Amino acid sequence: MSISERINNDLKEAMKSGDKPRLMALRDIKSKLLLEMTKEGGDGGVDDSRSIAILNKLYKQRLESIDIYRAQQRQDLVDEELTQAQVIKAYLPEMLDVEALEKAVREIIAGTGASSPADLGKVMGAATKQLADKAEGKAIADMVKKLLAGG
Repeated sequence: MSISERINNDLKEAMKSGDKPRLMALRDIKSKLLLEMTKEGGDGGVDDSRSIAILNKLYKQRLESIDIYRAQQRQDLVDEELTQAQVIKAYLPEMLDVEALEKAVREIIAGTGASSPADLGKVMGAATKQLADKAEGKAIADMVKKLLAGG
């Protein structure tokens, strides 16, 4: 079952159960996916990898909003954003921990034959492609830099 199908099914369940906070979050997710489907030049569908990228973006936005609302001491808005972030996170794949990320990046470095920081671009291209849904770009970049520098 695709992510879009799961979201549609969960949306129906949230409507039936009357879970308003979850329903609001799911409607927001669905609207972002629909926007992506109808974008200029879009083929009318969103595959799972594109859906995950959209969900990651939404999740990061929620976390940034939470920080802002905490600084403004707006607990009501913090709670709302936390609820939405939790709903979004349920559709995201499990992220790699530091050890697993390091192992994966070491394998990519070995596979590309990289040996120095000058090979950063080559390694980053391969790492970003392989680990896009499993780790954040910044975490990948930091690990690649560390390992290429001899870390």
